[in-house]
Amino acid sequence: MSLLHHTTEGRPEAPALILGPSLGTALRLWDAQAPALARRHHVIRYDLPGHGASPAEADPPRTVAALAARVLALADALAVERFAYAGVSLGGAIGAHLAAHHPDRVTSLALVCASADFGAPEPWHARAARVRAEGVDRLAETAPARWFTPGHTPTEATRALVADQRAADPEAYAACCEAIAAYHLDEETLARVTAPTLVLAGRQDTATPPAHARHLADAVPHASLTEIDGAAHLAPAEQPDRVTTALLDHFGSTTARPEGLAAHREGLAVRRDVLGADHVDRATAATTAFTAPFQDFITRYAWGEIWTRPGLDRRTRSCVTLTALVARGHHEELALHVRAAVTNGLTPEEIGEVLLQSAVYCGVPAANSAFAVAARVLAELDKEDPR
Repeated sequence: MSLLHHTTEGRPEAPALILGPSLGTALRLWDAQAPALARRHHVIRYDLPGHGASPAEADPPRTVAALAARVLALADALAVERFAYAGVSLGGAIGAHLAAHHPDRVTSLALVCASADFGAPEPWHARAARVRAEGVDRLAETAPARWFTPGHTPTEATRALVADQRAADPEAYAACCEAIAAYHLDEETLARVTAPTLVLAGRQDTATPPAHARHLADAVPHASLTEIDGAAHLAPAEQPDRVTTALLDHFGSTTARPEGLAAHREGLAVRRDVLGADHVDRATAATTAFTAPFQDFITRYAWGEIWTRPGLDRRTRSCVTLTALVARGHHEELALHVRAAVTNGLTPEEIGEVLLQSAVYCGVPAANSAFAVAARVLAELDKEDPR
């Protein structure tokens, strides 16, 4: 049995993260995500048998269980006992199998454009027979229509993925089709997944539609679901920044120490309570691979570890925050936290008293600007809720 071809990025001592490709693609499917993920993880990308640089075999694996065994053999060869895992389509099926049948090995999981069942087996057997008879060239010609949205403009990266499809070994590809045909995870099996799980769907994916993702999210305990608009079956290639952000957020929190994971979750809840769900959702949607570490930092540290401390109630914390923002002249943040102060129970009169107090210790010009900001925000709030 040949070891799967693979690449590694990041520090070897960092938490391991294995990335699995979809049928017909190679490890370059993760090119956009790997550098950002490697900042915190030892990223391991692999090629399926007969795909990319993994050698073709006379008798390639023909079940998802056998493919999962190859991934475990790779982890063992790299001395990786426990790992996080993200996989696209067939790569996701491999991850789901590993998490359900080897829960001691998988620390966290992301299922991208995946399914618990890829449909009736007959079309997959028919595709396998066609590939054995004709090769993969015709499949490569139709790959863009299966993989990307109708309005997708080909890029160098997506054209390279089609080239990988054309280069796949026909027998290995056919064997993977047979693995998909036989694959099915029932709800009892999915319920055995204990790893924190993110299910990521392309909203325009016709191969594994969002309904498949919702089924996975409902069946896997404590799973979360994210749907990405403007993405079909190869979401990591078509919407790279949004997929990267979702994975950084998921793996950044779930591979932290238990107390860090709790702080992230509690911080996100407090942040939504104080600043409003709409504001936090906008901030999350605007997050990029570059800004994701900072978003994680403020969620865990500011909101999860400071705002949740028992020594001060939220009203008092709002008073302190307003004063600090006045002193530093951070007017955009001040406007945000005037709204937050109202949410935390301060009246306009009490906010005015805080600003008067700030005038004494921070300076009249600073307080003058702060009063202007607060007056504007309070007027907006009054219009929004004239009671």
